[in-house]
Amino acid sequence: MLKDLYKYRELLKTSVKKEIRGKYKGSFLGVLWSFVNPLLTVLVYAIVFPFVLKNTQPHYVTFLIIGILPWTWFTTSISGGTACIVNNGGIIKKVYFPREILPISIVTSGLINYLISCIIIIIFVLFSGIGLSKYILFLPIILIIQFVLQLGLLFISSSIDVYIRDAEYIINFFVNMLFYATPILYSSDLFPKKFSWILNLNPFTSIINGYRAIFYYKTLPNLENLFFVFLFSVIVLLIGYAVFKKLEKGFAEEV
Repeated sequence: MLKDLYKYRELLKTSVKKEIRGKYKGSFLGVLWSFVNPLLTVLVYAIVFPFVLKNTQPHYVTFLIIGILPWTWFTTSISGGTACIVNNGGIIKKVYFPREILPISIVTSGLINYLISCIIIIIFVLFSGIGLSKYILFLPIILIIQFVLQLGLLFISSSIDVYIRDAEYIINFFVNMLFYATPILYSSDLFPKKFSWILNLNPFTSIINGYRAIFYYKTLPNLENLFFVFLFSVIVLLIGYAVFKKLEKGFAEEV
């Protein structure tokens, strides 16, 4: 895969640029929607959620933003990228290129958008008085873990969607359910310790907690949990790539 990606690196660059520019093509605000969308989402939850669960989390808006922005990257990659093979069926039928470029470009463009959105996080932690710490140096590690996990999942979902078109809607449903099973709107500390292991079965629990540790709590993230999530992510990536290559043979006929 790496050999093919290097050979077609210019195509990969072009595909990533296309995803970034095409997402907001024709809109007045353009790439600024990368900031506006999550801010509007945070505004809704910040107004409603404290009244529903009587949440007393300090700097709750900042707390929300740190969790919602990486989750937005996940949802745009999986929900928005599952149909990437089907949507590019015309090109796939006419030209040969490594098909894995399509899901890779989706996840990579999402990463770039998230890095741009990190400006929002930095602004909020500074203006809320939380400030930045040396632990922000662990950000690349968490980014890599999330990137690997999402790419593995997208390899699976995008290849299955070619054969089962309902997969896109089923996956969107489970992504929406997973949102509430991930400590984004709430802190994982709200769960009793004897039940916390259930929450930790979700790999995004450790990922979101990792972001909160370095940005919000200014502490060392739980490296043990992140290590296990990284191992899990690598396994998902290997399985996902194997499934993708197995099903790739029929892409041209099915799309």
